[in-house]
Amino acid sequence: MTIRLPDAQGGLRAYEPRTEPLALTPGAPLTSRTVFSAAHVVADPYADTTPDAPAAVDWDATLAFRRHLWSHGLGVAEAMDTAQRGMGLDWAGAAELIRRSAAEARGVGGRIACGVGTDQLTGGTLAEIRAAYEEQLAVVEEAGAQAILMASRALAAAARGPEDYLEIYGHLLRQAAEPVVLHWLGPMFDPALDGYWGSADLDAATDTFLEVIAAHPDKVDGVKISLLDAQREVDLRRRLPQGVRCYTGDDFHYPELIAGDDQGFSHALLGIFDPLGPLAAQAVRVLDTGDVQGFRHLLDPTVELSRHLFQAPTRFYKTGVVFLAWLAGHQDHFTMVGGLQSARSLPHLTRAYELADRLGLFPDPKLAEERMRNLLSLYGVDQ
Repeated sequence: MTIRLPDAQGGLRAYEPRTEPLALTPGAPLTSRTVFSAAHVVADPYADTTPDAPAAVDWDATLAFRRHLWSHGLGVAEAMDTAQRGMGLDWAGAAELIRRSAAEARGVGGRIACGVGTDQLTGGTLAEIRAAYEEQLAVVEEAGAQAILMASRALAAAARGPEDYLEIYGHLLRQAAEPVVLHWLGPMFDPALDGYWGSADLDAATDTFLEVIAAHPDKVDGVKISLLDAQREVDLRRRLPQGVRCYTGDDFHYPELIAGDDQGFSHALLGIFDPLGPLAAQAVRVLDTGDVQGFRHLLDPTVELSRHLFQAPTRFYKTGVVFLAWLAGHQDHFTMVGGLQSARSLPHLTRAYELADRLGLFPDPKLAEERMRNLLSLYGVDQ
């Protein structure tokens, strides 16, 4: 059986779906790398809401997806960009997500780290920004989760230069109860973060970033770099103080960065490991045995899908992530908080389906095909 899929030229092409998925089963925790999947949230499709209203979340389905990731030995990076933080999920919703997910993690023995930002503000003074960070840090620590200090739109707008970043982050690190992850999210993910760390010059910004870490190495578990620049990540990784991890957030070059070189490697905190979770975990288990070639053999073919989902405008990658979760049977609908299911075109979504199907990512390929056909019919595509 074939399915006709739209192409970017406005035509239809025949595609023959695969009939068997990859054999990907839950397994033990990973040992050679610390790996987090930044997880999406599942919207409540029956809620009578609007795109700019507070998010209506299906908590049961959202937490079930996190249990799925934990069952494969992955950690969960909660309330991050992938969870539509600042793009449909406000701070009140994020705080509830953090509390619920942290409690779930304790119940199943899963690893969790949660985003700390300032998204209860739309602007503000440096004092207000610091207080907003402190409020969120307290919520995460009270929930018993590790903190990820996220980049702040408000700080990017208010900071006068590198010294303001040094002051704000220094204050937060001094009061953090446990070592945190520092997150540098580039403007390709959020245009409001252009010039973060006090300069649009990435070399100067990197120096400030490293100065923050060097002043508080005992309070920094690691850094998460999301600049989609593999060489810059490698260069920064080599300059980190001993004991400070580098978590790659590069959804274009993750296999080579995780594999590493003779001078080190990156751990991972990735949005693409939401749809790739079981396959990524299996690949890292191969790496745990020292088989770098086997690891690359499994993970390299996934890069085409990742580059497709994260193509510009990169911030809309969440649409493809949730779309694949629906096709894979992790949720019963393709609805997103903030109405973001409309952010990608039908040709983009059909290409995502094809690439994911070729990889064997769908536990039930027939279900994925049926759901793809249903979507196509809604767009007026006859089979």
